[in-house]
Amino acid sequence: MELNLNADLGESFGPWKMGDDSALLPIIGSASIACGFHAGDALVMRRTLHAARKTGVSIGAHPSFPDLQGFGRRPMHLAADELQAMILYQLGALVGMAGVEGLAMTHVKPHGALNNMACEDGALALRIAKAVKTFDPALILLAPAGSLLAEAGAQESLRVAGEVFADRAYTDAGTLVPRSQPGAVLNRTDESVAHVMRMLDAGGIVSQSGKRLPVSFHSICVHGDNAHAVEVARAVRAALEKAGCALKPLPQLAALRQPSGA
Repeated sequence: MELNLNADLGESFGPWKMGDDSALLPIIGSASIACGFHAGDALVMRRTLHAARKTGVSIGAHPSFPDLQGFGRRPMHLAADELQAMILYQLGALVGMAGVEGLAMTHVKPHGALNNMACEDGALALRIAKAVKTFDPALILLAPAGSLLAEAGAQESLRVAGEVFADRAYTDAGTLVPRSQPGAVLNRTDESVAHVMRMLDAGGIVSQSGKRLPVSFHSICVHGDNAHAVEVARAVRAALEKAGCALKPLPQLAALRQPSGA
């Protein structure tokens, strides 16, 4: 079985440091890099891309609502044209900076509230998918497995990678348990590993209550802003490899390869 292990990186800002990107990069296969709206800045972005190039991971944009103070986790409601322009602006920033570092941007993963809202709001999901397609129809949309965002990506003929989270609990509906609720974030490494292996065995999402929701997934995310992210990523990688999974960057997954002649 082929899978991808990804993390959200480049989320420092100025002198404020978030996560340990240099330690995570050798463990993961793909990095979703902040584009300056919820975290990151021009220098952080370039340094993260420079480090990513050295480890050979695939890179993608991690666009969000314009919410630096709230780390992109506060819901916003924007007009359709403003939302599209906001996403295109962030993708343009990353693809331009990646080009300077000799890298190609290969996926897009919405961040925080933008991502969560699109999982349950079909109209918003479709706007995001259309923005990605407008920018580059060859991009992979990294979207929560079984979500309306994943469906919208498929509707727009994008390559869609279904994602599950190693360090987040799920509701019986297959959405993430809100961070305000107990147990939403898995704070122990052994919890995260067990959670991932349950989903691997179940062939889909396993909720906080134990409900199984069969759905295909291609990528497993470890949030880079968690204090124990490096330890979790290393342990999850080891467990997956022990189970016989081949871990690859997103573009190298057979299920997501660009069709010949595309």
